[in-house]
Amino acid sequence: MTVWIYHERQEALLCGQHALNNLLQRHAFTPDTLSQIANQLDAMELNFMAQNNEGGVHSKDYLKRIQEGSGNVDEQGNFSVEVLRAALLSRYQLELPNVSQKGILDQREITTIDGFICNKSAHWFAIRKINGRYWNLNSTLERPEVISHFQLASEVDKLRGAGYSVFCVVESLPEICTNEAMMDQGLPQYWWKEDDLLKGKTNAMTRADDPWKNVGSGRRLDGKSNNNNGAVASLDVSGMTEDEMLQMAMMASLEHQDQSSASDSAKSISINDDTKISYELAEEPPEGTPDAIKIQFRLPNGSRAVRRFQKSEVVGALYTYVGITCGKNHRDVELRAGFPPKDLASRKDETVEEAGLAGQMVHGRIA
Repeated sequence: MTVWIYHERQEALLCGQHALNNLLQRHAFTPDTLSQIANQLDAMELNFMAQNNEGGVHSKDYLKRIQEGSGNVDEQGNFSVEVLRAALLSRYQLELPNVSQKGILDQREITTIDGFICNKSAHWFAIRKINGRYWNLNSTLERPEVISHFQLASEVDKLRGAGYSVFCVVESLPEICTNEAMMDQGLPQYWWKEDDLLKGKTNAMTRADDPWKNVGSGRRLDGKSNNNNGAVASLDVSGMTEDEMLQMAMMASLEHQDQSSASDSAKSISINDDTKISYELAEEPPEGTPDAIKIQFRLPNGSRAVRRFQKSEVVGALYTYVGITCGKNHRDVELRAGFPPKDLASRKDETVEEAGLAGQMVHGRIA
């Protein structure tokens, strides 16, 4: 049996699109389809923000959010994790939880998981099990690189330790390519013959080089030319030299620290007029702290923030954090998460781990 591996290369800043397609092993999504999903998510967020008691669509926060533009895709083609999640869920009924989420790695071996999507700052890439082997399908790589089962756990740990968020599809990814007809689902220049890659051939065959490439349609799906520029990277984080990506990550980290610093000075606040419950906000755990998870926020004023919480902290602490960060009436904070977004009010006494909020985007507004 001949197995072919699909590996889209970096084009512009569309690594989120490439990560999805490499994970699925087909040219499943284009920039246009993902942009449409991003616009739908923006509309949902705006509708949520409009339901406030501070002027609705005429409120200062709502107008500021409108002025800032999309929160799920920028002009360069960087997509949010919510777009990737919505794309997988709507077309393939696949969920994309963070590996830190309760019930993911504590109930199964990591080598039983079908695939991973990793993110740091503005870069996304996929790792996928193909024909019993894991392959690093980073779109900045010249070609796919094999990862042994023995190395997989340590590589994922390295990524998480270096600040990457690692998401996964546990099972039910589309089948791999084992015949010519299936190759029409991808762009010809991105198919690699597995045997050639495993043998380390410098002239490993792609579908574009295949003498059988004209059998079947072999057609392009996007009608565009491709730009294969991109620095070669390695999954070994200690050897990464992508200066620009690291600088962006450092800048994002500093911004996140600035956004969260104000919240750490306050410990508790009443957030419910009826019950008068107070939820304590602990100090933010340092980067790399065991049992700490990152949660992304779309704050009521339209800005974004990322903060670390211990898995054992209750969801109510998120309400405290958002309220203090925005300088609003903390008792009126309303938070939603998931796709479609669901109100978290009934889950305030659950831990953030129990609520499955690791790596999630939490949307806030002032009710």
